[in-house]
Formats: sequence, structure tokens, C-alpha cells
Amino acid sequence: MARIDDDAGEAGARAGVNDYDAYAEAYAAENETSLVNASYERPAMLALAGDVTGRRILDAGCGAGPLTAALRDRGAVVTGVDASAGMLALAARRLGDGADLHRADLRERLPFGDGTFDDVVASLVLHYLEDWGPTLAKMRRVLRPGGRLIASVDHPFVAYTHREPRPDYSATTSYTFDWSFGGRTVPMTFWRRPLHAMTDAFPAAGFLPAVLSEPRPDPAGRELLPDAYDDLATKTCFLFFTAEAPPAATGSVPTRSA
Repeated sequence: MARIDDDAGEAGARAGVNDYDAYAEAYAAENETSLVNASYERPAMLALAGDVTGRRILDAGCGAGPLTAALRDRGAVVTGVDASAGMLALAARRLGDGADLHRADLRERLPFGDGTFDDVVASLVLHYLEDWGPTLAKMRRVLRPGGRLIASVDHPFVAYTHREPRPDYSATTSYTFDWSFGGRTVPMTFWRRPLHAMTDAFPAAGFLPAVLSEPRPDPAGRELLPDAYDDLATKTCFLFFTAEAPPAATGSVPTRSA
């Protein structure tokens, strides 16, 4: 079984209101097969990553490890980080001996040296944070010059258009809803912010301006759930960002303390 290094301390134990340890098994099972994850978000992240053979990748918020495993299968050398001990135990079970897993809070200093990774992937993670800035700066620190951050989040228009009463679009606000999976219902809390606040956060943390993507679902999903696929393919769900650390030749860009 893989060894899990616990770098979280007290901060990891209070990583947020969403207690994934309490429902790790049920959440992982849902994430494994649900249309939005298996036929939309993960294929989109892998497509944005492209050829990862030999690349050193940090999966920030790896959960039970489905994206970690997919990147590893494509030839990447992947390190996983998550705040939930329960989710990391599932990742260790999936990935087996030799998996490099760490329990760490993404709001705290990451337990890696400067420039350790070629890429950081953050799959549906940032929308749990009220302030993206410190976490993006920490990710920027562990990327080599020219390295990439590939991230997915809930689309800001979803929380705005599907909530009543509608929030102030220009404000960063939290919202909670009941999420049903595995025969149980749990409250989940997210933070939504306007699109300009999302795009501004990347250069403020030392990245070059981010490229936005709104990909379509993987067509293979239609064979599994045709009605749900057609619904998903015609509405907004997630937003994807690819942001690069400045190349060494361009000099450094000021970053926040990480």
C-alpha cells in the first residue's frame, strides 16, 4: 500500500466545511461514474494536459485519485495532495505501492521545493476557497519556469443564474446546497465570484494571463446516458483555465507570499 505523508497538521483537519472524510466512499463512487465527471470534466482536463509523458505533475486536491491514475497511465510522474485522510486512503488503494501522496491543506505552504513540477492540475478545487490568491501563489511557487496550471471550477454563471434570489454578481459569496449520492444527502458549500475576479487572480499570483476553455462533453457519454448527455451538452457547467508560469528568460513576476 502507498505511504501517505501527512503534512497537513491542524490546518488539514479543518480544511473546510465540506467534510469529505465522512462520505469519502460514497463521493468517490459517484465521481467515478457520473456523467459530469467521467464524461466531461476529467476528459477535458486530460485533453488540456495533452502529452504528459515524463512530466512531473502535482494533482492538487487529488481526492480518490481518478485523475492521478489517468495522468500516470499516460506516462506522467504524479504526486497527489489532498486535505482529506479518507480520500487519500482511497487514492492509495487505487494507485498502489509507490504512489506519492501527501495530506496537506492547499491554503497552507505546499511541502515541496520551488520549481518541483512541470504542471499542477487542480480539478474542481478552487471553488471551495474564498480567496484564490494565496493558493494560486503556492501553486506558482512549486512550478518550474514555463510550467502550467490547469484548473477546473464551477462556472460562475451557474451559481448566479440558478439561484434564487440571485446574488450580487460582482461580489464573492458562498452558497450551500444539498448533494445526494450513495443514498445520502450532505450539504456542500462553495464560493462563487465574478468572471473578472477569476481571470485577475492568475496574473496577481505570478502567472501569465490564463486561457479560458468551455469544452463540450466527451461524445462517448451519449452512449451511456443519452438524455442526460444532451442536457449537459447544451448548458453551462464548468469553466477551465490554463495558466503558465513565466519562462525564465522573461524574468520573474512578483508573487504573493507562498
